[in-house]
Amino acid sequence: MKFPLSWLLLNRWLWIIILSLSAITIGPFVVIILMLSVPSPAFRGIGTILLICGWGVAAGFKDWARSKKNEKKIKPYVFETKD
Repeated sequence: MKFPLSWLLLNRWLWIIILSLSAITIGPFVVIILMLSVPSPAFRGIGTILLICGWGVAAGFKDWARSKKNEKKIKPYVFETKD
């Protein structure tokens, strides 16, 4: 069975995936190079601290959003007692 290569290369989702993976791979290197190219060592330290704090806030928000999603998905069963 022949697979048409032209169809694959013209597929929009293929290029979206390739560009997304390239951005994920190259993005951190660009951020590090930009942080190291700052002229003042004090600003480098401040930039590093802000980057770490932002990373922590993003991770915390992700965990909070996942827990809220799981709360909505799994409703606790309330046992009724007969008195």
